[in-house]
Amino acid sequence: MQTRLTQAFGIRHPIVSAPMGLISGGRLAAAVSAAGGLGLVGAGYAGRTASEPDLNEELALVRGHTFGIGFITWALARDPGRLDELLVHRPACVFLSFGDARPFAARIAAAGARLICQVQCMRHVDEALDLGASVIVAQGAEAGGHGASRATLPFVPEVADHLAKRSPQTLLLAAGGIADGRGLAAALMLGADGVVVGTRFWASQEALTPEPMVARAIAAGGDDTVRIKSLDALRGVEWPEEFSFRVVRNGLTEAWAGREAEARAAFGSMREAYARARASHDLDIVATIAGEAIGLIHDRPSAGSIVESMVAQARQQLERAGAWLRQ
Repeated sequence: MQTRLTQAFGIRHPIVSAPMGLISGGRLAAAVSAAGGLGLVGAGYAGRTASEPDLNEELALVRGHTFGIGFITWALARDPGRLDELLVHRPACVFLSFGDARPFAARIAAAGARLICQVQCMRHVDEALDLGASVIVAQGAEAGGHGASRATLPFVPEVADHLAKRSPQTLLLAAGGIADGRGLAAALMLGADGVVVGTRFWASQEALTPEPMVARAIAAGGDDTVRIKSLDALRGVEWPEEFSFRVVRNGLTEAWAGREAEARAAFGSMREAYARARASHDLDIVATIAGEAIGLIHDRPSAGSIVESMVAQARQQLERAGAWLRQ
């Protein structure tokens, strides 16, 4: 499936794996790239917390493939030297989201990598264009993990229209709620050049996701996810106020839903308890991070088979639409 995205990166299919912190390691990125997509390694909180894998080891696993690295921008700003340390691995792109990317744009360009900026509102789009982003990712609120309030279906075409007027050479990817070929086909029809897929790859064999989390999520559905801010405050992570966290409901989310002010006042009070829960896989406390698309996921296949099935289903959907037009 050739689009402007595949042409720009020399890949076969317009599918990008989301750079999910703690989840998107080198094996996952390599598998996606080997299957014809673009695999991204998630640097998360710049790889400096105890729970994160060694990023140099993970990036060694994807050597020889076209790949990228993704950062939480506000966390990278606290350790800006980390970017230079990881750029030596020569990624094809650097994916930044959730913060001010201006301090990093020139260094990314100087390293020969494309800058991908994930955005959650139209203000973010213009900010990304002002600093020369090559690719914009319009992230809808259906996505798992952190995000904002715009829905994918209207947000993507609004961004597409804006780019057509202001910066037609900038590529557009859709993210949020896309887990199969139907989502890929729909995104292309909305004006995107490709898709960023998180939750479907989160539940792949190569992902670093613990098996108990995958099992819990697969048993759930989209209705069982919730966006919440209290969790970040309680575990002592200073996320910007505009972003919330989509996770699968559990005892902690049910207890703290709608109690954001109380959680902020108790900032970090569950830091140690949360770390223990992560170590013991206590899923009534630690978050199972998945998007609304979890309702479409019922197994844990290889990443390569996910890419293949998405492309096959998307082709089928697009050919079906073409048949309708020919009638």
